[in-house]
Amino acid sequence: MQSDSTPGQGTGDSENEARARASDASAAGHGHSHGHGGPAPLGPLAARVVVGLLIIIAIVVAIGAAVLWPGPQRVDVPLPFQTATGEAVETEAGTVVESGLGPCGSPDASMVFSGGPQPPPGIGYECFRAVVSIDSGADAGRLTLFEWVPGPGQPNLQQGDSIRLVRGTDATGLTRYGFYDYERGVPLTLLAFAFAAIVVLVARWRGFRALLGIFLAFLVLVMFVLPALLDGKPAVPVALVGGAIILYAALYLAHGVNLRTSSALLGTLTSLVLAAVLSWLAIESLTLTGLSEEQNTQIQAYLQHVSISGLLLAGFIIGSLGVLNDVTITQAATAFELARLEPEASRTSVFSATMRVGRDHIASTVYTLVLAYAGSALPLLLLFSVAGRSLGDVITSEIVAIELARSFVGGIALTLSVPLTSFIAVLLARPPGYLPQPEGSVNSQ
Repeated sequence: MQSDSTPGQGTGDSENEARARASDASAAGHGHSHGHGGPAPLGPLAARVVVGLLIIIAIVVAIGAAVLWPGPQRVDVPLPFQTATGEAVETEAGTVVESGLGPCGSPDASMVFSGGPQPPPGIGYECFRAVVSIDSGADAGRLTLFEWVPGPGQPNLQQGDSIRLVRGTDATGLTRYGFYDYERGVPLTLLAFAFAAIVVLVARWRGFRALLGIFLAFLVLVMFVLPALLDGKPAVPVALVGGAIILYAALYLAHGVNLRTSSALLGTLTSLVLAAVLSWLAIESLTLTGLSEEQNTQIQAYLQHVSISGLLLAGFIIGSLGVLNDVTITQAATAFELARLEPEASRTSVFSATMRVGRDHIASTVYTLVLAYAGSALPLLLLFSVAGRSLGDVITSEIVAIELARSFVGGIALTLSVPLTSFIAVLLARPPGYLPQPEGSVNSQ
């Protein structure tokens, strides 16, 4: 009996070992070799498709950047930013040393002097006067005098205020100074350092990489997007190429080069194209000219080769980058984490759970987006509220319609990016043909 049972037991052990080897081989065939430190088992086919698409898009973006790259250009300084001699406005630092009401008409108004300003030649009306010390430039250490009638739009300068002075030359060749703006360099720098320090302190190395991504984003805008638009290049390709460069840099820098980030990047790039199409449809169907904004009117007057509607469209596209990035990276991270925590769950289950998280994200982000635009337009809405105009007139006026269109376009692109990114991420986290690994397997996560 014992001799009969021993061979039977040995046969069962051999079969178990064979099944274990088959299970290990199957798991290896489904890409578990990528699991070292990774969030979930990865499928080679799905990974190759996503990475291949991102490489193709990167090549197209690089070609687009080369074609659209602005050439050397010489654009005249617009009239509002010129001095009397046609040169660019120069600014200097200044400090208010004396301010108050006094007789207007001093010969030293806007001129450079030492000591005290000359009194007006006759009895004039009273106005606001400010004696300002010039702290930089060729006239550093000397004084100038500002005079103006107090009223809306005029600065309220107080003794000790740090300001910026605009320096120019009049038709007679004399140097004159005027008030340009308040000095904000020091407090703004301190605020920026506080922002960076807190981000790095809380998010550590990833926070530092995110800040580097922000720096590169501004570099792309300053070095490529703005010069290309100024060069008269088509706005949509410029915005798409610039936006894609920003996304590649920002996402991989902040979140690392891995398939989780790649799934979010592919979802964001697809949503960005969708946002571009929706923006174009919104601008065309609503007949938005952009001329309700003062800066666009100045551009049309002094930079006539720049398309205002194209500039408006580029603003729509670039403005959607941040919110899309936020949603897609969250959805990708959710899908991978759920797949890691529930090895037995199917793709359908992981996708459904990811979408439940995504619906909450959509609900919170959409009203955040609308309220952000409403907040920026609050002074305008206040004026409309006392103008006696109907609600329909206010909503359909161009300056309000632009903000509403931005909200709607961003909201649609944001909402559709959730299922799209979730689908891509689930395919990577739960590739077709995935088999759960046995407990204690050498390849288990």
